[in-house]
Amino acid sequence: MYKKILVPIDLEQASSQEKALPVAVAMCQALGAELVLMTVVPEFGMAVVGSYFPEGYETKMREDAAKALAKIAKDALPPGLSAQLEVGHGTIYHEIRRVAEKVGSDLIVMASHRPELKDYLLGPNAARVVRHAPLSVLVVR
Repeated sequence: MYKKILVPIDLEQASSQEKALPVAVAMCQALGAELVLMTVVPEFGMAVVGSYFPEGYETKMREDAAKALAKIAKDALPPGLSAQLEVGHGTIYHEIRRVAEKVGSDLIVMASHRPELKDYLLGPNAARVVRHAPLSVLVVR
C-alpha cells in the first residue's frame, strides 16, 4: 500500500515524536515501507534580520538540527528499522511538501499540536499540508 512514509518532526514540539512517530514506525513494520524523518530549520526571512546573527549561524542551526534528528532516530526506532534523514530550510509546510516530492514519499504522517481557537482542528502547518499535499496525509492527534 504505502512504500515510503515521511514523518515531519518538530524538534521543539515533543508531540511530533511521541504521537506521529510510533504510528509511522508501526505502519512501516506492517507494510515493509521505508521511513523518512525530516525537520525544518526556519529561514531568517528579511536579510536585515539575518544580519543580527553571527556569520555561519544558519549552517550551524542546520547541523544541530541534523544531529538532533539523528538522535531521535537512534533512540526511537526499533532494531532493524532505519530512516533516511532530511533537514529542510524555509517555510515548514513548503519544506514538508518539497521533501515529500524529493524522496518520493507516498504518505505523510504528522502530529497536530493542541489547537488554539484560531486553529480549531489542526495546527496551521498540518492544515496547510493536508490542503495542498499531492499525496495522502495522516494527522495523528
